[in-house]
Amino acid sequence: MDISDWRKKIDELDRKLAALLNERAAAAVEIGRLKRNTSLPVYEPERERAVIENVQRSNNGPLAQRDLAQIYERIMDVMRSIQRHEIVPDSEPAARVPETDSKPDSKSDLKPKITGRAIERRKR
Repeated sequence: MDISDWRKKIDELDRKLAALLNERAAAAVEIGRLKRNTSLPVYEPERERAVIENVQRSNNGPLAQRDLAQIYERIMDVMRSIQRHEIVPDSEPAARVPETDSKPDSKSDLKPKITGRAIERRKR
């Protein structure tokens, strides 16, 4: 395969990834509704650790465990934002929470999300 063929393959994989991410987001919306109705917190660090451990157990590479964890940390940041949006009481206008407010006590809260935790980790 040449570069054009590989790029077509990546484009196809990206479409599949987008569909799966949207399916995951729909599940996160439903979880957000359940959390709202049962007064559960949006941020559950133990659950997030379990999610990362689960995907790392099934990882056969070539992604390194750390890289896979970073990808999933970002996915969960977005899903948390979606849940916060969903948890807004039905009587209030729904507004998405800024991404910089994704985790309590996060050192990156004061920095634009574009820098992200991944860059902060690489600096260490």
